[in-house]
Amino acid sequence: MDLSNLKPAKGSVKKSKRIGRGQGSGHGGTSTRGHKGAGSRSGNKTKRGFEGGQMPLQRRIPKRGFKNPFRVTYKTLNLDQIQSLADKFSIQSFDLAMLEANRILKAGEKLKVLGRGELHTKVEVWAHAFSEAAKTAIEAKGGTANVLE
Repeated sequence: MDLSNLKPAKGSVKKSKRIGRGQGSGHGGTSTRGHKGAGSRSGNKTKRGFEGGQMPLQRRIPKRGFKNPFRVTYKTLNLDQIQSLADKFSIQSFDLAMLEANRILKAGEKLKVLGRGELHTKVEVWAHAFSEAAKTAIEAKGGTANVLE
């Protein structure tokens, strides 16, 4: 085995179409463009989505829904998640920098604390929003729920 007798696998290399090189090539004459019409002429370019005059798909399908540009999306954190983090890493204060460092939040995300689960320890939490249940549960254990702007 040497470099002189290496060749591609059988059937893996196709011959290219040699268009417009005479009748013997099988692609002479009209050069695979058919007879007459815009498609046979040079400079022909159809619009994206054009379906030959038929009503195009993007116009057949109805418009639906609405995207509110002013919607505020929050990343949520529940009380049971806060409790498990407090137990695992013995954390007393939960601020955005600590949550970003532990990859719970990404930079620039807004945080809302929700009231699922139970809280057993006193914690300080900084977030952009709190549910009523979460705020009362945190304050019931002597912790503080600080709202960020």
